[in-house]
Amino acid sequence: MRTDRWAKSMGRISRIGSFAISSSIKENQQQSCITCTTFNILAPIYKRIDDEDPTCRESDYRAYWLARNHRILDWLLHERSSIICLQEFWVGNEELVNLYEKRFGDAGYVSFKLERTNNRGDGLLIAVQKEYFNILNYKELHFNDCGDRVAQLLHVELAFPCSQWRNNNVRQEILIVNTHLLFPHDSTLRLVRLHQVYKILQYVESYQKDFHLKPMPIMLCGDWNGSKRGHVYKFLRSQGFESSYDTAHHYTDADADKWVSHRNHRGNICAVDFIWLLNPDKYRKLLKASWTEAVFSMFKSLLRRASLTESDAFAFLKADNEDCITYSGFCEALRHVCCSINYRMSNLKFHLMHALVSEVLGFMKVFHSVQLNLFGHCYGLSVEETKDLWVQADIDGNGVLDYKEFQQQIWNSTSLDQRDDNKSEEHDNGSNAREQTIGFSVKNAVLFPPEVEKGRWPEDYSLSDHARLTVVFSPIRMPCSQMIC
Repeated sequence: MRTDRWAKSMGRISRIGSFAISSSIKENQQQSCITCTTFNILAPIYKRIDDEDPTCRESDYRAYWLARNHRILDWLLHERSSIICLQEFWVGNEELVNLYEKRFGDAGYVSFKLERTNNRGDGLLIAVQKEYFNILNYKELHFNDCGDRVAQLLHVELAFPCSQWRNNNVRQEILIVNTHLLFPHDSTLRLVRLHQVYKILQYVESYQKDFHLKPMPIMLCGDWNGSKRGHVYKFLRSQGFESSYDTAHHYTDADADKWVSHRNHRGNICAVDFIWLLNPDKYRKLLKASWTEAVFSMFKSLLRRASLTESDAFAFLKADNEDCITYSGFCEALRHVCCSINYRMSNLKFHLMHALVSEVLGFMKVFHSVQLNLFGHCYGLSVEETKDLWVQADIDGNGVLDYKEFQQQIWNSTSLDQRDDNKSEEHDNGSNAREQTIGFSVKNAVLFPPEVEKGRWPEDYSLSDHARLTVVFSPIRMPCSQMIC
């Protein structure tokens, strides 16, 4: 039975503003707005229903998971977002799949589902309203070499051209990505998550090049399993993406605790669900440059967590009896680091430092997993990627990193959250001469349940362990940008 809370919240969603989710397709067309919802719906195979027995899952009780998913669909179909991206969709259950496909189909949506690899049982679903979009292409990305996660890429065209540009041959296409990144169970998996985002951006970039596409809006939707303080967030920001929710509420990158969207299995609340927007007029760094900065930024943060100063970090990484860092010496130093610390430190200090340095070592074990033969396959960087990072760090190309190169390329490399405003301004000059295209402005964004918008998690919320995020976008005309090398 629908409660007053449910009914009031339904009204709140539908009253986002004059540009909000409309009650009819005609109204939306007149307002020229589209809406996008992302929601991790908590697969029944993961939902615990008995705190004393963690093996007891909702998937064992058909009436439970069926009722909850009907409620989820009631919400989604009441909002009628133009785009719906779901994570932890129980692909392995035919009855649930048929339920979603039928109800979405009856409501005028076309949907695509994708199961995670290694028979995990859950996956992704993306649905778009047929009246809003023409489907141009659909692609699937499998992270076989860095986890069992997947991503969906949907290339669409607005089915109702904005009236003011209807006769101007202005491109009105969008690339939509839906994904669910790996949960960082330990520090070594931070690199895996960063690598997954890098592969998504590589794939999108390759797709655009293969089909000779000009710049267009890109929306990245999903559960990113990382907050605004993390390296994934900074990496995406360095590529020009903006968090739509933060844009709508005028939050900066530093506003990391204003809202939450998830209470994880450890009981922690955090903001991990995002709809990222990259407009075609954005100044963009070369993807490989952002990736290099992201990896070295992560590397530096781990060294700092081990309380290492700049000079200490260099001494820590360089080979014995050398005044520089060599690739082989770097690996050898990591192999023996715990032994040397054990020799030098008291028991109390050793246990503290050992825990911190182990995190650094754990990161580098992934970084150099091929050389150390720690895994059956590489969960982090390939041999080529590792070598490429070293080539970029080795400025003079002599095969080693001296102290100056270590400072410039690793310790004091360009911060990912700092933009080159001068270059951006130079890039914007003469923009009137560039080809015009369609981008999006963020009109508003709302999270449900409403308590999460204040950084709190309501105890009576049982629809999922994630909040639902809906963003309203308005098409605007803008000049095309180009990637900056």
